[in-house]
Amino acid sequence: MAALSGPVVFTNGVFDVLHRGHVSYLAQARALGGSLVVALNTDASAKRLGKGPDRPLNGELDRAIVIAALEAVSLVTFFDEDTPVQLLSELKPQVYVKGGDYDMRKLAETALVEGYGGRSLAIPFVEGYSTTALVGRIRAGR
Repeated sequence: MAALSGPVVFTNGVFDVLHRGHVSYLAQARALGGSLVVALNTDASAKRLGKGPDRPLNGELDRAIVIAALEAVSLVTFFDEDTPVQLLSELKPQVYVKGGDYDMRKLAETALVEGYGGRSLAIPFVEGYSTTALVGRIRAGR
């Protein structure tokens, strides 16, 4: 973290099957600072999110390698808990971002980050792109 250009932006998620929505989101997140840290849910953590018994489709190491290859991403790490609160408290990024479907005011992560002087914000989704919808279309043969 000390070697990253600031301000450091932090986001987290499963990023199971990378698509245009993810790439646009990560590029927008990076544009908010000098570096972007992406914390991936471990496979165990992702399974607890209730996205389906066979998710994630790609294992955590495979997901990390794909995310790390993106130009917008400076660092990839993992968290095994249900939320990245512990990791955020250790790393203390200046900016915390999530996708537009989150109410940032309700997240414990927002309270933590804003409590030490950082800021939290939601980045709007690219309409029509979600891994769940993509997996559904593939399963339906469309």
